[in-house]
Amino acid sequence: MKKNSFVLLLSFLSVIGVFAQQTVKGKVVNSETEKAIANVVISVVGTTISEKTILNGSFELKNVPIGNQIIKIQLSGFEAQQFPIKISNKQIDLGKVLLFKDLQEEEDLSTISLSDDELDDDAGGADNISGLLFSSRNLFSRTAAFEFSSSFFRVRGLDSDNATVTINGIEMNKIYNGRPQWSNWGGLNDVLRNQELTEGINASSYTFGGILGATNINARASEARVGGRLTYSSSNRSYTNRVMASYASGLNSEGWAFTVSIGRRWGQEGYLDASSYNASSLFASVEKKINDKHSINLTSIFASNKRGKSSPNTQEVFDLKDRKYNEFWGYQNGKRRNSRIKEVEEPVLMLNHYWTMSEKTSLNTNVAYQTGKIGNSRIDNNGNTLADDGLSYFGGGANPSPTYYQLLPSYLLRDFPDNTSIAYGAQQQFLADGQIDWDSLYDANLSNTANGLNATYALYEDRVDDTQITFNTIFNTELNDNILLDAGVTYKNLKSENFAQVIDLLGGTGYLDVDGFAENIDEGQNDLLNPNRIVGKGDKFKYNYEVLAEITSAFTQVQFKYNKVDFFLAGSVTNTQYQRDGLYKNGGFSNNSFGKSKKLTFTGIGAKGGLTYKITGNHLLNVNGAYITKAPSIRNTFSNSRENNAIVGDKNGLDITEEKILSTDISYILRSPKLTGKITGYYTKIQDATEISFFFADGIGGDNTAFVQEVLQGIDKLHIGTELALEYQITTAIKLKGVASLGQYTYANNPNLTLTTEPDTDALAAGFDEGFKDFGQSNLKNYKLAGGPQTAYSVGFEYRDPNFWWFGATANFFSDTYIDVSPLIRSSNFTTDFDGITFNDYDEDLARELLKQERFDDYMVVNLVGGKSWKINNKFIGFFASINNLLDKDFRTGGFEQARNANYRQLRDDKALDTQVFGSRYWKGRGATYFLNVYLRF
Repeated sequence: MKKNSFVLLLSFLSVIGVFAQQTVKGKVVNSETEKAIANVVISVVGTTISEKTILNGSFELKNVPIGNQIIKIQLSGFEAQQFPIKISNKQIDLGKVLLFKDLQEEEDLSTISLSDDELDDDAGGADNISGLLFSSRNLFSRTAAFEFSSSFFRVRGLDSDNATVTINGIEMNKIYNGRPQWSNWGGLNDVLRNQELTEGINASSYTFGGILGATNINARASEARVGGRLTYSSSNRSYTNRVMASYASGLNSEGWAFTVSIGRRWGQEGYLDASSYNASSLFASVEKKINDKHSINLTSIFASNKRGKSSPNTQEVFDLKDRKYNEFWGYQNGKRRNSRIKEVEEPVLMLNHYWTMSEKTSLNTNVAYQTGKIGNSRIDNNGNTLADDGLSYFGGGANPSPTYYQLLPSYLLRDFPDNTSIAYGAQQQFLADGQIDWDSLYDANLSNTANGLNATYALYEDRVDDTQITFNTIFNTELNDNILLDAGVTYKNLKSENFAQVIDLLGGTGYLDVDGFAENIDEGQNDLLNPNRIVGKGDKFKYNYEVLAEITSAFTQVQFKYNKVDFFLAGSVTNTQYQRDGLYKNGGFSNNSFGKSKKLTFTGIGAKGGLTYKITGNHLLNVNGAYITKAPSIRNTFSNSRENNAIVGDKNGLDITEEKILSTDISYILRSPKLTGKITGYYTKIQDATEISFFFADGIGGDNTAFVQEVLQGIDKLHIGTELALEYQITTAIKLKGVASLGQYTYANNPNLTLTTEPDTDALAAGFDEGFKDFGQSNLKNYKLAGGPQTAYSVGFEYRDPNFWWFGATANFFSDTYIDVSPLIRSSNFTTDFDGITFNDYDEDLARELLKQERFDDYMVVNLVGGKSWKINNKFIGFFASINNLLDKDFRTGGFEQARNANYRQLRDDKALDTQVFGSRYWKGRGATYFLNVYLRF
């Protein structure tokens, strides 16, 4: 068909118009649907002349030099076309130009689909941005998505909340943390492959975006690839099996189009022990074209994902076991049962109205409704029974974690140095088993039941049930041949229900809803309005509150396009409101937990612009800059939202405020027939950020212990670096490619650190005032930010045979990956004794060594990919296979310091041991893994 279209195109070259001189015009359509395609880049090779097709697919290149020229036609997701033509003094009409889908996307979509579970991982250091980039045809972005993602590499060291993801123009980032919830549309690759990516600070037609860019997923039924597709995949990474089926009808003569898809992914265990996977996906989109100007599209997305989580481990545990070890599971009735299950089920329903007001103007109005749940399970060992006098309670059980520090050899060697047999016995027991003993939990609860006591252990989940309504409208118009205007308004309303829910009493008959660590029975009540309540399966307990949020935003953007210069200017304004509504009256915070908090209001503004100067058609300069202020996320606004209405900064006078971001980059772009490349330098400064952490700490105000909420406020971060991507086409079949990312991401100041905890006598002894203590500055300036390697290189090649088989290999090098440091250990608490005076044995040189940030070892990962496709009549059959980490390299992807040793003496003594009791915890990358994908497209 491609050869026929080329002949057809050449025949059009003989059609000479009688209008303007030295112009070339035409219309670009999809080869399968013959539907017009907008935003296709049409350029004259070797010149600065370039245009994009408008809504009806048409284009017109003006002032094309007389003589032999090459017209290049390209759009992400399609094969680039180049056509030689001869320009005379008359206009040339190319007529209808067909664009063909790029078959290379088959392997891309298959590869990235394995990562949607990791993209949503709520573990530290696992905020993976590869999902934002896989639709890009930019070499650097593609390499970051497919080669660097296994190391949790972050482009420019930034989190995914700095990018915006939209579906049919509706923003999908979660209000809670600002990040996309990838599992909401996981397993629907075939019907969500139609994507438009705006990278970095560049202009987007759908949204203002963030400093990492914006991705719009087009789920319109009329614009889906016509036909059906069946896919089967096998892997040993996240899941072991995947099946998908999809079909798109295209627009029929009655003006109707529909797209449907169904998918299933499952596995008893992925690469890591007991990492079970169970996911189902359904998609349906129906569009009615009312007339040439109006269309209505209804889209529904259901994606349920349930998977077993894996644990970060200390080096002691890894040495005793291996990198696949996972502490969260144990055998029950001969089967592996994981105690930490994450379940996501948040279906989306959206209605879209498309109004083509003219050939150059459109209005897209949308409304979306999303509801559902996110649950994270865990074991509670705090079960108690009310005493006969009704004035106290008793109970509580041993920590069920097999890696609890008192069960490991390091602790036993420290506390029983003269009897090493105790540590040896623990070591042998851990080597022989080292998993959760489910039977012992059931035995304890059954024994309690026989003696008239409540359950000691229960399996519960932390639930977030969100209901959100989003409305927006997007206006796009071409004011003239050189100026485009985009504008949009968005309103979002969220009701977020947060609670703990019992899911299994593990053989018990009831669970007492109190805090067993509280000092008295009143403070121990999780809800004073329902004291000493016995809960069962399905009941809410521990905490129960709602967060109400409203966000209203607007943006406008103007793009200017000329022969030598393209530039744009954009602005945005956002109003954000949060309010917590406590449904329980917590005994530890009886005056500040029940009812509504004060309403918080934030105003965010954004301004950005960019300029591209076309030195020649092969050499370009691009400069972009942005200044953005944005509201803190819900997660970082309430210091202890599960128990009270306290707001960050309320007690220390440092009111929580908007986060400020200043970002700029400059790029040189080379486009020659064989060599293409891009080098970019960037600078980003983030100010007034807030971060909240929760942990159990020893050594607070001397030798005191407490479960604390650590609030780090007024954080400044600096991200600077260089990106390089080069691609050389040796022959039509062989291509060499190289990518480098050299960054330096650091804390740029010493932010303020406060701790909050329950206001009991232990807190008073540690120097807390009503459960609050301000430690002043945390000395973090110039420490490296954690979150993947700051330096990464990739070199590789591709071979693409004309007979539609291909093979590729890459070697990827990673360095400058750092541990996530503890802010508390770098505060005044580290140096001072209970009396507020510096420890009398404090050694500054030793302290400096103790506080030195750990840098992980450099490593190299080799990946292989290959595939083959066949066309049989009008059907395509193909397969794709990859092997990641071919050499089975053992490497760390992230980790964090434990803050259990919060002062100088404790950390000094712990690090002096042969094996630390409270060493850092790490995540490790997968060893050698495979992925195989087979598909039939018809």
